[in-house]
Amino acid sequence: MGRAFEFRKGRKMKRWAAMAKAFTRIGKDIVMAVKEGGPSPEANARLRAVMQNAKAANMPKENVERAIKKATDKDTANYKEVLFEGYAPHGIALLIETATDNNNRTVANIRSYFNKCNGTMGTQGSVEFMFDHTCNFRIPSAGIDPEELELELIDFGAEEVFEDEDGILIYAPFNSFGSIQKELENRGLEILSSGFERIPQVTKQLTPEQVADVEKLLEKIEEDDDVQNVYHTMEESGE
Repeated sequence: MGRAFEFRKGRKMKRWAAMAKAFTRIGKDIVMAVKEGGPSPEANARLRAVMQNAKAANMPKENVERAIKKATDKDTANYKEVLFEGYAPHGIALLIETATDNNNRTVANIRSYFNKCNGTMGTQGSVEFMFDHTCNFRIPSAGIDPEELELELIDFGAEEVFEDEDGILIYAPFNSFGSIQKELENRGLEILSSGFERIPQVTKQLTPEQVADVEKLLEKIEEDDDVQNVYHTMEESGE
């Protein structure tokens, strides 16, 4: 198996467990998708993908409809996607994806977390190159051979296809999202969820004490309402 498989296996799902945080994140994704491409999921591929993710996260249908309606209101602030980079203690690189309607607030908050936890906020491009920007799709596994599907999707950019307990996962470079989404839809395959991830090219193993230092900073960052995702180069056990 490749790095996407190992990354998925090692990702600590406790960080995605907070339902309220997940709904907040998806709500922002809906606003950004509607502002970009309109409120019709049939005509807006990005919105269609976000709605699939909302369903996968068990977000109530009325919450989704309310978010779409809110996003069409011209008085609703749009969210800007801003990437922050830096280092946690012990040389662990951090990449922080945010969606904010007040960049000054977000910058001040992120900087304060680094300062309080002995981290260093970096400049643009200082650590982004250490991560591969990927897209992924999850589809039901019934009646599908992952190896055969991988061969069929290579022409559309797929790099890794593998099965886990929740279905079949397809990983590809970030810019292959549209072509793979279109091909899966053309084949009539149900997309359970999709998204983007940044996979570290190299990870670093730490002692339990060092891990605790890094986790302290990660928890502060992940609790921030403006933060969508956090990626790092610390090796994770997957426990």
